[in-house]
Amino acid sequence: MNIIEGLQKQMSRVREIIKVYEALPNNAGAFAAGMMRFIIQNAEDAIASGDTVGMIEAYKHLEEYEH
Repeated sequence: MNIIEGLQKQMSRVREIIKVYEALPNNAGAFAAGMMRFIIQNAEDAIASGDTVGMIEAYKHLEEYEH
């Protein structure tokens, strides 16, 4: 698996976590979900521009998120 494949896998996994946070009552997970979306956007931008360092950084941030 290369960095792009790994990053895409992490992005998919975190998108599922975002759904859990968005479902919390009273917008309790809104901030965390927003942070996750921000990192996913950074990852997408890094892939689009071929920024390997940015991809690695985004991967590290994404792998920290858990349910």
